[in-house]
Amino acid sequence: MSWSGLGKIGNSAYQDVSSVYAHIGDPNERRRLALAEIDKAPLSWYHLRLVVVTGVGFFTDAYSLFAVNLVTTMLGMVYWHESNKGQMTDNGQTAIKVATSAGTVAGQFVFGYLADVLGRKRMYGIELLIIISATLAESLSAPSYAMSLVGVMVFWRIVMGIGVGGDYPLSAVITAEMADTKWRGAMVSFVFAMQGFGQFAAAMVAFIVVQVYKGTLEAVPDVASCTGKCQVDTDIMWRIVLGFGGIPGWFALYYRLTIPETPRYTFDVRHDLEKAAADSRRFRSGRIGEGVTDPVRQAKLQVDMKKYHKNPPSLREFFSYFREWKHLAQLIGTAGSWFFLDIAFYGLNLNTNTVLSFIGFSEKHNCYSLLRSAVVGQLVLVCAGSIPGYWFTVFTVDFLGRKPIQIGGFIILTLIFAVIGFNFNNLSQAALLALYILAQFFFNFGPNATTFIVPAECFPTRIRATAHGVSAGFGKIGAVVAQLAFAPLVNRGATPTNPHPWLDKVMQIFALFMLCGTIISFLIPETKGKTLEELAGESEFNPAYEAGSIRSASRSITDDLPPPTPSISLGRV
Repeated sequence: MSWSGLGKIGNSAYQDVSSVYAHIGDPNERRRLALAEIDKAPLSWYHLRLVVVTGVGFFTDAYSLFAVNLVTTMLGMVYWHESNKGQMTDNGQTAIKVATSAGTVAGQFVFGYLADVLGRKRMYGIELLIIISATLAESLSAPSYAMSLVGVMVFWRIVMGIGVGGDYPLSAVITAEMADTKWRGAMVSFVFAMQGFGQFAAAMVAFIVVQVYKGTLEAVPDVASCTGKCQVDTDIMWRIVLGFGGIPGWFALYYRLTIPETPRYTFDVRHDLEKAAADSRRFRSGRIGEGVTDPVRQAKLQVDMKKYHKNPPSLREFFSYFREWKHLAQLIGTAGSWFFLDIAFYGLNLNTNTVLSFIGFSEKHNCYSLLRSAVVGQLVLVCAGSIPGYWFTVFTVDFLGRKPIQIGGFIILTLIFAVIGFNFNNLSQAALLALYILAQFFFNFGPNATTFIVPAECFPTRIRATAHGVSAGFGKIGAVVAQLAFAPLVNRGATPTNPHPWLDKVMQIFALFMLCGTIISFLIPETKGKTLEELAGESEFNPAYEAGSIRSASRSITDDLPPPTPSISLGRV
């Protein structure tokens, strides 16, 4: 059935919720029925628009994060041709790469918390504005007498990282809270899969730019000889590659700024039944902006809902919720598995040129062949490994489940890195290439996707974005650790004939971290086929709305009642 056909069915099934349920006085029942409509909605065109709008941010994120692999070589040719024979210093490369991850950690923590306190809608779009602005500024950077190029780039990469970090909890939580239960995993993983296309676009833009300036680059035998016209053209090249990354964000910015608040947030944090129903209606009708409510009924409902008043989410509530071991174990599982994953994922992917030099993509006949081989190697890895891995997750996550994909991916990655690390000198270039492609595939048809999905589903609405931000933040802390440790270890004891003698040992260390990720992943819950309310522990004996408080966690943090035994889905009427 076509998307438009599905849209007609969905819209006819979802009428004026506030009118249909106006006669129901119990707020729990009204909320249950309204959320059931969202959870059972057939996949339609407004779902597609949602994931495209949220996914564009991840396209931009991945483009900007991984384009730096290709840009650092060009920067060395332009600014280090005299001081370091056309090669950017290791410390300079590390500083630029770590800056983005450090900014991302701050953005994930801050935007995740603010999304719970101020609302998803109020914060959404701000992070994309930051990314667009910082990307443009970064592409116009230049050294001065007061500050080196590395210093300027580090500043703007930190700013860009803050925007990238904010995109993680906001896009994941908004998509999860607006998705239907059956396809929620596919929708959230679709958003994350846009990273693969971002990586592909970065490599393709670099490839096109290299081809455009082929004549200039072929005339230069090595990077140390890049002077005059070569220097000018290469300076243009890296600015084009970086600057292009901000363009796609403009197409999604308007829709992000006008997206309605998620009904679950309006129900559980703002406790505005009328507004939540209207926003649900407007989202499903395909229109932009917030829903229009009946002012008379709105005023009456606001008076009636005062008895359910509860303070906005706070860090105190966050820490109180995680005092209970079963909740804390989930957070340890989501944050810990993401941490172990990103040590290897970013340790490899932000240093792809080092690995590519070992597997045959290291032609150095002239500057053109050097840049072209690096770009082609990146394209091969993305097209053969990363993109297929992302989409295997999209198509299977709602059937296989999140937990099996994550644990299975970690196990396979452990074996791959162990084979590379302990048998490195006996592997041919073809074998190394095959294993590296397999690693890229099982990163993405594995924990790289599921660590993004699960935190958006398994925590209560009032602290969902904060918990996702904390989980993602620990992941990027792992990326920082990888960057600070990878280059020094790989280059330890380097000689002209063996520039990266410790690469095999680094692979062994990655195998150990993948094993740790496997073990800690047993703490995460399986979220397949369950509503967000079921995952938060709600049941008919533990309603969301009780006089004096609003419950959106498994139970109120001040309630000492024992947990309920039977669980009833809030996604079924």
